[in-house]
Amino acid sequence: MNTPSMDRGDLALVLAIRDQGSLAGAAATLDVVPSVVTKRLGALEARLGQRLFDRTTRRLSVTAEGEAVCLHARVLLDGFAALESELGERQNELTGTIRLAATFGFGRRWLGPALASFQARHPALQIELVLTEQLPDLGAASYDGAVWLWAVQQPRAADWVTRRIARNQRVLAAAPAYLERRGMPATVEALASHDCLVARENGDSHASGQRQHALWSLRQARDGGTARVRVQGPLASNSGEMVRDWCLAGHGVMLRSLWDIAPQLASGELVRVLPQYAMPEADIHWVAPWRPKTPRRVRLLIDHLVEQFRGEPWKPGKTGTR
Repeated sequence: MNTPSMDRGDLALVLAIRDQGSLAGAAATLDVVPSVVTKRLGALEARLGQRLFDRTTRRLSVTAEGEAVCLHARVLLDGFAALESELGERQNELTGTIRLAATFGFGRRWLGPALASFQARHPALQIELVLTEQLPDLGAASYDGAVWLWAVQQPRAADWVTRRIARNQRVLAAAPAYLERRGMPATVEALASHDCLVARENGDSHASGQRQHALWSLRQARDGGTARVRVQGPLASNSGEMVRDWCLAGHGVMLRSLWDIAPQLASGELVRVLPQYAMPEADIHWVAPWRPKTPRRVRLLIDHLVEQFRGEPWKPGKTGTR
């Protein structure tokens, strides 16, 4: 008796139908017309002697046999991809695709140029950068990793790999016009009486009519001591760039990453406030789901980013500040 066989295309077909929930959706994913999907699925089920999907005019559902095929299909397809990647990487030229996530501001200003220079060294390599303010589910969405601006707390640390790409500080700054009008704060406690520009994550806000509050935790460079102050002001936004623009316009004091405001500090458009203080835990990290073997192209990219940002090019006085 002949044993029924399945090839790589069959596995991809079954997964596409299951993931999309319809034959038409699978056809769009596979870039074929729906009739091709219908014909291929029928031929596969006839060859296997098993019905993989129950189909009516209104709905499509996976059978127990179909679920079994899907379970193994993902493992087998990932194995094909890993084998092809390893064989390709045995050559000198890097190939394949790297898919990354990063926050908007750092992604545009610093990461984008670094990725472009890496790709220029390896023309056969493709890089996809997705900019977002919310860290995606990296594993489920098939990302190779993310360049993120703070340490990510994961429920199971053993399932994640993190590496610091570069050091960074969040510093206090204000425009000269604001400081002329309100004076330079002499202590951390004095910030409580100033107009402070609050950057809120995830769009969090207070009730209408209230001033915007935030708790700023600052570390002193000399002795490492920490000071906390509750600040407030009339302006707040979930956009750090908006907060920066308000600060440049003289509306208050902000707490912002050096990588974002180094040019304005160098030009005098902004002035450091309490320069002996900065917010800790603002370093830039590589974050990725754990995997038995990281592809060589990803390892080399991480090394490239570490080298690019080793000297913290956003520090005042550094060349190449954008």
